[in-house]
Amino acid sequence: MLLALILALGGTMLLQKAFTPKLGLDLAGGTTVTLSPVTLNNAAPPEEILDRAVNIIRERVNGTGISDAEVAKSGDNIIISIPGVGQSEAIALVATTAELRFRQVLAMEPTQVPQQLATNAPTPSGSGSPNAPASPQPSDSASPAASQSAGVPKPSTSPTGKALSSALTAPSPATSPSEAPSATQNGQQQNGQQQGDQQQGQQDGKKGQDAKASPTASPSGQPSEPPAQDPNTGINTEGIDPTVLAQYNKLDCADPKNRGQGVQDDPNKQYAACETDGSYKYVLDVAKVVGTDIDTASAGVQQGTTEWVVQLDFKSKGAGEWSKLTTAAYNSPEPRNKVAVVLDGVVITAPNIISPIPGGRAEITGGFDQISATNLADQLKYGALPLKFNRSSVDTVSSTLGQDQLQGGLIAGLIGLLLVVVYCMLYYRGLGIVAVLSLVVATILTYTAVVVLGHNAGFRLSLPHIIGLVVSIGITADSFIVYFERIRDEMKEGRRSLRAAVEVAWVRARRTILIADAVMFIAAIVLYFLAVGGVAGFAFAMGLTTLIDIVVVFLFTKPFIALLARMKFFAKGHPLSGLDAERMSESGSTGRTTTPQEA
Repeated sequence: MLLALILALGGTMLLQKAFTPKLGLDLAGGTTVTLSPVTLNNAAPPEEILDRAVNIIRERVNGTGISDAEVAKSGDNIIISIPGVGQSEAIALVATTAELRFRQVLAMEPTQVPQQLATNAPTPSGSGSPNAPASPQPSDSASPAASQSAGVPKPSTSPTGKALSSALTAPSPATSPSEAPSATQNGQQQNGQQQGDQQQGQQDGKKGQDAKASPTASPSGQPSEPPAQDPNTGINTEGIDPTVLAQYNKLDCADPKNRGQGVQDDPNKQYAACETDGSYKYVLDVAKVVGTDIDTASAGVQQGTTEWVVQLDFKSKGAGEWSKLTTAAYNSPEPRNKVAVVLDGVVITAPNIISPIPGGRAEITGGFDQISATNLADQLKYGALPLKFNRSSVDTVSSTLGQDQLQGGLIAGLIGLLLVVVYCMLYYRGLGIVAVLSLVVATILTYTAVVVLGHNAGFRLSLPHIIGLVVSIGITADSFIVYFERIRDEMKEGRRSLRAAVEVAWVRARRTILIADAVMFIAAIVLYFLAVGGVAGFAFAMGLTTLIDIVVVFLFTKPFIALLARMKFFAKGHPLSGLDAERMSESGSTGRTTTPQEA
């Protein structure tokens, strides 16, 4: 089992091509970001609000407590120091407010027509006459009525056809009966518009006759002849706030400012927004589910695919609202059968709802990789910032200690290890070999664990961590000494052979070893949860080496001593074995054998 554990850790290192530990802020440097709060009239923010922001940012950048990141207040500013990352990574990690909303789509349209849709899909000017023959069908299976009802190419061909959960894997059926009313209503609007053109033609004489002929001439591609269309043509404006509709018509998603995260939108009001890539713009209903309704969030790979997603679990209230929202969207026509996921005012994804989703679980997809999915999950899990912040400065900082101090710490560890080895060999002689090999195994496990944790859990070695690992050498040696002395006590009593003494001594020694390690581990846990920054990292290192000590003693030291007890060199008490008569009592040479007993 021990060999399997070592091979698993070593194999992980090889697969990830990670062979050296990641270093902390004091040994490798990093990035420092200074955030200044934005308030009305530049008033000082309340202290409790600022403390809450500090806690949220600390959880984001150092959620596990082992990455050696530091977050502190300096007046009204917040200073964040993140080890081993560049400026862009640091900004992406701390600057977003992480305000998550789930909003039903009320209207949408592409801001630029993709090439495929430009050649195959009907254009708005081609649908001016209800009597005109249908334009060539889109490449998907959408019906002409469905295409006309939206007034734009069918939204299901957009990049928003992404999954929120296992139920969100395909666009709504094109022949859904719920789409028919929208098409009929749109046809009535178009008939009304045509009649208005005819009346205007009767009043204006010959110009009116030209205008009357324009609907049939529009498919010929003459854009200058039709009268200017209402920008809301083809949009079901029922239930949409006119002010928001006007904002939607003016919204320019080609402008990066309109699709950059950081906007704190009001969840109680309708909202006009762009998609992250600027390809679509939306009119969105009030938010029925918000970020505070999320119980937890995690990053993972979607089942059956290699795509990274963010998985959400809602609280009891949020689960009920989520079920109502998806049910309402499912019973609505295009494009209102979509639910948009809005983060900091920008639409990440807006998938079709093909069935109601009870149960309080959802997934967010959006072309994530492991890092971006993990960052978003952390932002959602730890909450939104209560204040809006401006970045006062972003600086790259060098290590405060440097390579010399790192080498000094490693040399101190090697000296300590060497002294323990020398002591064990001089005092325990042959048994000292067991101690040395046990320390070697513990060192291998510790190193591989630190490397794997560094590349998968953000663990970074700083000087306090290295001190914790050096101190753990003594803890590991204590376990060996307890066991060895128990064996010698059993041999001195003269009632047992070496093989029997090894077993009986183990029963007694393991209790002492477990109690000592339990005390050390409890202390590490308490320190880890009550401290932050480097102190929490030190506690983590101490707890890690305590667990490794238990693994080594149980899976290597005891079995190895049991194997040596079968050898004549130790069983007969050779002078170099450490179990000779000179070190034992004279009564220890009787060699009487008794059945091992529980103490």
